[in-house]
Amino acid sequence: MKLLLVEDDHRAAQILERSLREHGFSVEVAHDGLKGLELGKSGSFACLILDVMLPGMDGFSLLWELRAVGVNTPVMFLTARDTLPDKVRGLELGGGDYLVKPFAFSELLLRINNLLVRGSAAGPKTWVNGDLTVNPFQRKVYRGGDRIDLSSQEYSLLELLVRNAGHIVTRTRIAEELWELSYQGDPNLVDAAVRRLRKKVDDPYLRKIIQTRRGVGYMVESGHD
Repeated sequence: MKLLLVEDDHRAAQILERSLREHGFSVEVAHDGLKGLELGKSGSFACLILDVMLPGMDGFSLLWELRAVGVNTPVMFLTARDTLPDKVRGLELGGGDYLVKPFAFSELLLRINNLLVRGSAAGPKTWVNGDLTVNPFQRKVYRGGDRIDLSSQEYSLLELLVRNAGHIVTRTRIAEELWELSYQGDPNLVDAAVRRLRKKVDDPYLRKIIQTRRGVGYMVESGHD
């Protein structure tokens, strides 16, 4: 299992890397935040271990950047920053755990294993359909690398369609899930919502993602990760 350790103290990183390898992990090390961001964006790591005080980019900013582009790899903060506001900030940004230096390696190992178990149980955290990426963790949407700003209702509609890719989502279901309405057969409400969504996620692009199934509802065809 591959871990990314982002730690600017070379001696501490060397000791921690060796200890983690002795416990069966494959470890890649970055000594500054920018390199950590570059490596972290690959999404190829089971867990990231981040210091906060890093040259180039601090650990909080690094995590924010990763979450903004849909990388949801579990993150353990390992830092000397021990104030409650720091801990709260790290967790609010999407960190899975926060351990203050100095620490016992046995505790770090236990916490990393807990993060890995939680991460595997949570299942996929993003939906990818061609050039469309929907990140439910941040409720953010990207197409072709561009961020698409959606209202709360527009996002909920897109997530419903993408979550059911390959299957028709009826107007009745859309109305009930988005507005908790008892649908009476008037398509105007749902159709208007779909038109607004299409203006943002389909109209500017050659490939049209949202398909109409006349008289029934709408669907997103199954994409390829």
